[in-house]
Amino acid sequence: MGGHADEGTLPHTSTLDEALAQAARDTGAHIGAVYLLTGSPQVLVMETEIGLPTQIVKPWTTVRLDAGAPVAAAVRQGRLVWVPNPQELACRFPGTALAFPYSFATASAPLHSDSRMWGSWILLWPAERPSELSESELDVISATSERLAAILEQADDCGHPLRPTGEPRALTPVAPPMPDPYEAVAAAGYLERLRDGSVALDLDGVVTFASPTAADLLGTTVAHLLGTPLWETATWLKDPAFQDRCRAAVVGQQVASCSARRPDGHELEFVLHPDPTGLSLRITPSPADLPAQRLARSASAGASGLPRADVFYNFLHMAAAMTRALNVREVVDLIAVHVMPVFKAQAMAIMRAESGRMRIVGSHGYSPEVLDRFDGQTLAAPSPAEQVVRTGEPAFFADRDELRRSFPETAQEDGMSAWAFLPLTVSDDTFGVCMLAFDHPRPFTAEQCATLNTLAGLMGQALDRALLYDTKDRLAHSLQTSLLPGSLPDMPGLEVAARYVPATRGVGIGGDFYDLIRLNETTAAAVIGDVQGHNMTAAALMGQVRTAIHAHAAVGASPGDVLQHTNRLLMDLDTDLFTSCLLIYFDLRLRTLCAANAGHPLPLLRPPNMPAEVIDIPAGLLLGIDADAEYATVEVPFPPGAVLALYTDGLIEAPGVDLDEAIDGLAEYLTSAPREQLQQIAGTLLDHAPHTDDIALLLLQHRANTS
Repeated sequence: MGGHADEGTLPHTSTLDEALAQAARDTGAHIGAVYLLTGSPQVLVMETEIGLPTQIVKPWTTVRLDAGAPVAAAVRQGRLVWVPNPQELACRFPGTALAFPYSFATASAPLHSDSRMWGSWILLWPAERPSELSESELDVISATSERLAAILEQADDCGHPLRPTGEPRALTPVAPPMPDPYEAVAAAGYLERLRDGSVALDLDGVVTFASPTAADLLGTTVAHLLGTPLWETATWLKDPAFQDRCRAAVVGQQVASCSARRPDGHELEFVLHPDPTGLSLRITPSPADLPAQRLARSASAGASGLPRADVFYNFLHMAAAMTRALNVREVVDLIAVHVMPVFKAQAMAIMRAESGRMRIVGSHGYSPEVLDRFDGQTLAAPSPAEQVVRTGEPAFFADRDELRRSFPETAQEDGMSAWAFLPLTVSDDTFGVCMLAFDHPRPFTAEQCATLNTLAGLMGQALDRALLYDTKDRLAHSLQTSLLPGSLPDMPGLEVAARYVPATRGVGIGGDFYDLIRLNETTAAAVIGDVQGHNMTAAALMGQVRTAIHAHAAVGASPGDVLQHTNRLLMDLDTDLFTSCLLIYFDLRLRTLCAANAGHPLPLLRPPNMPAEVIDIPAGLLLGIDADAEYATVEVPFPPGAVLALYTDGLIEAPGVDLDEAIDGLAEYLTSAPREQLQQIAGTLLDHAPHTDDIALLLLQHRANTS
């Protein structure tokens, strides 16, 4: 029991514990806990609990307020959250269902008074109970919520608020009445005469009783067993599958069975009988025939005969990977890798309900011809997918006959023989279906159905994020494309190559831009720049900068004056973003360049038959810093055959690399690049880029004399 109450809080903790224990007794719940809001940012910390094994308590001692868990949802929503079965838990709280994969029903209620929200509390029942709370249960929950909140408020008013330490008090469940001595002796004699072994465990797995037969089967003595956790004396029982079945029996209050192999190779069968105080184990040697052994092993197996612990270990990896999946393709690949092989599914299709039809958004294992038949199916006609979208409940069909009986007019012509249709749900809204298909008829066990439904909850959340990301990504690229010039003007004697390469995924829309402005028959202005940031604001500012430069250059202002006018515009806009910009006027007839620079990486010039070199242009302040900034201009030759390279820092910047060294390296690549094809030169430069940021690249080559 966690001892963290001082003299002032002790009466209140005692009253709180009594209220929780009484509510559990009155409602028939075998597990309960009280959570208090604390910290900044606020989290829910378990204050007291009853009926939970220590191994289960630890991961749930602290719950984030934004977590997908019933106790957190009760606080956020300010109301009772009732989850009647594992299937609904999987749909509404998939993360909790995966981390707590047992069969139970649960109710969570907020604890609040007129002054504040104090936290929440939770009760658990076996999943076989009625699917609705009775009036008497609702009355107990309501009255207990008020009582618990009043206790917390009274403790706070007295100056001794309850502050959880992360070590909740573990209340002792009410034990059955002690038998009289005659009954105890008779019960001991009964157990000793049985050929089966008998062991009693408390909630933490500590042995409270063991028969001599059980000790002999476990390879130890009764004295060594008593008072110690079973898996510490019989260390070969530390197998995760065995411990998982013990936890499942305690949480679900259901008889469970499993098998385990002793170090000498002999196999034992365990039948686990739970009650709120612990477990009673019946231990027998396994039958000698293989079919019976296989049948016994299947009791401890999850999907596809794999040990339950192995199944959930695989799915924990998938859950972690799902949080990192950004697009639909990645989500589909994760399902194909982590779900299909475990359940031995041969095909999978993910469908989204859209405008009254089901649209395929991802698949694996199906041919394009089969997908064409599925894509666009109407939701107006009865079908498994329509039913799942409408009800939010999964549908399982063990064979074709079962499918035909439920949907006689549905033709599932995909060459498969069994199907699982899983709802993809977010915030109680079912927006799609994941269909798993199998090439042989197969029964779906209750555990497999619950596991698949849990996974569907994870898939739904990941797919919803992925669809949103894909939509934003398309919008960002569309906006980026619209802000960059659709085409560059043609000029006799000038060849141009321009490239824009977005950064790696997740960075968002960039502020890099380029432009080529024709001033007359032989002169033009080339501009390249980079607005700080990767968002819509940066993109909008980039469009304004491009427009301002275009307008001022078109009326004949010099490069330095154009940057000065644009800088004042940014100051008037009062933006927090800064912009680097390089503006170069070139005259093909005079064969000269005139340039001004606002804090941008220096351009490169490769004269004909000579190495590329940096054009040293004085770097003025970035645009948007100082309204009085001025920008000097320089003039250099631009002979026929010369190549001019303008670029943004994404082409050269890499962690740990000096900027001057990076520019020198770029000059070497430009020197060694092909001499004739400007597009090939652009490709060569991009091939050597680190690609850690957006890249804008503008290449210009003076091709011939211009008279």
